[in-house]
Amino acid sequence: MLSRMLLVCLMSVSVFSSASSLSCRWMDHKFSQHSLNSLNLIDAMANNSTTTTEEAEVDFPNDLYSRASKASAEDKLSFTVQILEEMVFLFEEDHSSASWEETTVEHFLIVVTQQADGLHSCIVSQSNKKKNKKLQKYFKRLSHHVLERMGHSAESWELIRKEMKTHLTRADQLALSVLTN
Repeated sequence: MLSRMLLVCLMSVSVFSSASSLSCRWMDHKFSQHSLNSLNLIDAMANNSTTTTEEAEVDFPNDLYSRASKASAEDKLSFTVQILEEMVFLFEEDHSSASWEETTVEHFLIVVTQQADGLHSCIVSQSNKKKNKKLQKYFKRLSHHVLERMGHSAESWELIRKEMKTHLTRADQLALSVLTN
């Protein structure tokens, strides 16, 4: 009887810890550091860029963030991972006309990739979750409607950099909400 109770307790703790967002050591120990680094690097890119008065042609997906904020902890992390991965993919396009230092961009991409990988390791069910199609379309529109139409110019990249800084801030808030719940 006692061994059964111990087994039930151990199973309950195991299930709880695997379902708990607080059980992810990476989130507890590394998330804030990577988040701060990515924001510092994207700000450093601004210090070396041209200013622009044009506005992005693609509306920020506030509705997607609103829906994600009401989702389960795992779905919040999946959404955040997708944002970071889409961001890396976008920055891998030809940014040679941007006035950013190449080493800063490389470090930024490394940190954001590590952040995505770290968050991905916190997702308990590593099943093939479907990507958010609307988020994918949004990033494709940024690529086509901002970068391509503006010829991958320094101004277009500055618009993208500003948009991505907003994403980093919102994605960080979303991921941190997993820790506080």
